[in-house]
Amino acid sequence: MTTPCVAIVGGGLSGLYAALRLTQAGIDFRLLEARERLGGRIHSGYSSAGATDTASAFDLGPSWFWPDFQPLMTRLTADLNLATFPQYTDGDMVVERAQSLPPQRMAGFDQGNLSLRIAGGTSALIQALVARIHPERLLLNHPVTAARLVGDSIHLDVDNRPEAGAPLAFSHLLLAAPPRLLAGSLDIQPPLRPQERNHWVDMPTWMAPHAKYVAIYDAPFWRQQGLSGMARSMVGPLAEIHDATSAKGQAALFGFVGVPADVRQRLGPEALKHHCRTQLERLFGPQAGAPLDEHLKDWASDPFTATAADREPGDHPVATVDLSQVTGPWAGRMMLISSEAALEQPGYMEGALQATARILPLLERLNAGSSRF
Repeated sequence: MTTPCVAIVGGGLSGLYAALRLTQAGIDFRLLEARERLGGRIHSGYSSAGATDTASAFDLGPSWFWPDFQPLMTRLTADLNLATFPQYTDGDMVVERAQSLPPQRMAGFDQGNLSLRIAGGTSALIQALVARIHPERLLLNHPVTAARLVGDSIHLDVDNRPEAGAPLAFSHLLLAAPPRLLAGSLDIQPPLRPQERNHWVDMPTWMAPHAKYVAIYDAPFWRQQGLSGMARSMVGPLAEIHDATSAKGQAALFGFVGVPADVRQRLGPEALKHHCRTQLERLFGPQAGAPLDEHLKDWASDPFTATAADREPGDHPVATVDLSQVTGPWAGRMMLISSEAALEQPGYMEGALQATARILPLLERLNAGSSRF
């Protein structure tokens, strides 16, 4: 293969950021995404009145970034001309300590660092990236099941690929999916060295054990009561709740579900949403129990995010080794660029950009015709 053609496996933030930088460098590539949508763990629910209008998009994955210590996210949102706004924190918070005790209203607190949200939700970031990438290079419904090194080429097998014929062939491979998921779903030949594969398996996937609930209202009535929308609960099912009102003023609350994945599965989504509504009514009053719309995203049941090992509550990813570089036959051919591969802030959106940015000094080698990163 005389002309480098890079394969990117995974169409979340790291994969799309890599696609943008390859586009800017003039390097040919194809991005293969298993889902029928792009964004990965960045995903939105919408109010029925707004359909898919970004003004009515509500984050079911990551919601915030922190400009004080996340310079790549700050720079990227500015470069993409995305409007941002502060997370609403004015007013008191509500604390629920036990079923036998009524919720308590307490003074709010300064979280220390400014939390910013993107107008239109984090999905607006994905849409802005996609708009700068040639659509023919973005292949949806392409779950990659195997990667084989054959001479100077990398052959990828794709499950359910509509066209028959030979496997897709590339010069280099960027893996933009969670390492634990890849270890269980991608047949790599020649195989990774056992120690490297074990590092992939041991790295927790951020968001994978969690579920997120959003309730949408016609007005942010809690603000009128002097409440910030923030709550903490030891009763549940929501353990942590925040104001999710959009930049355009569409009112919403969201919460992280504190119930383990196996219990959520036994309950089922409708019963769990009922318990969430009941809790919000308990904390914020009758209006909170009757949302206009609601969304529940259980990441533990998403086969393109979580594995069986992710069903147990897990720690945030911590970089103890450099996951990005592989050794052996794949050295110089394959790199891991998912957020979990970041040496700093793994699991965050900033981590996705940091992990991907590590390929940038290597792009010059590809442009110069090198066969290796």
